[in-house]
Amino acid sequence: MDKHKKVVSMTGEYNYRNYTVKDIIDIKGIKILSQTLPFSPMEAEAAQEAGIDLINTRFDYFNPELSTKIRKAASYTFMSFVIPLLSTPTKDDALRHSFKAMELGADGIIFQGDLRYIEALSNAGIPVQGHIGLVPRKSTWTGGLKAVGKTLSEAKKLYEDLKDLENAGAWAVECEVIPSKIMKELSKRTSLITMSIGSGSAADVQLLFAEDILGDSEGPFPRHSKQYCDLYSERKKIHQMRVRAFSEFIKDIDKRNFPSPEFEVNVNDDLVETFCKEIDKK
Repeated sequence: MDKHKKVVSMTGEYNYRNYTVKDIIDIKGIKILSQTLPFSPMEAEAAQEAGIDLINTRFDYFNPELSTKIRKAASYTFMSFVIPLLSTPTKDDALRHSFKAMELGADGIIFQGDLRYIEALSNAGIPVQGHIGLVPRKSTWTGGLKAVGKTLSEAKKLYEDLKDLENAGAWAVECEVIPSKIMKELSKRTSLITMSIGSGSAADVQLLFAEDILGDSEGPFPRHSKQYCDLYSERKKIHQMRVRAFSEFIKDIDKRNFPSPEFEVNVNDDLVETFCKEIDKK
């Protein structure tokens, strides 16, 4: 545990983490951190083993089992729980869901909703992160799934959004698909930890979804993402292996090749003869 710090959760439990909020803030401008969002405990475990610095996980208040398993699979990695936008129509919902996430082991909250709710979470002592640029669930306001910040008015709005998050008490912000030169100027003009997903190299953290890193979908992948392996093709190969194995199993049964004697339990013929005599008497 020499490279991990001992921390105490809001529930009073002792744990070990690779980073605290203070650590991440202290290295702003010094070191660029890596971050991913895994979709399974196996991906989370692999990310931690590889040395990914930060992990996000989507949190469902009403069905928290998956995010709980992901938390346990990467128990030493700083992890933020993403609170679904539609699950928090009120400030009380935002507080209740966020406190539940912290109870389950979150180190912080990612929230895309009302600034007043972010302020409430911050006032409650919960590390809360905002989101600017392309916010997919709010993309109707920015013209769809496209870059945000390519005009002067959009770039100025991004800066205003940063300052609003600062004033609301956020400590970090996900910056999605913002022109890299604009992102560079924004990042050095804010105290927030900036997390880039498709926004260039000047942010404090580089984020890619595990699915994109692993090439684990049919695609097309986002333009800003890079695939470091082709897990989808490997899964297809595994699927084809399964189909072939099941097909061979069926053929063996049809031809009476399975089960053959080596797969059966054998007994002495005398036992069988005695058994038949005994039951036939009845």
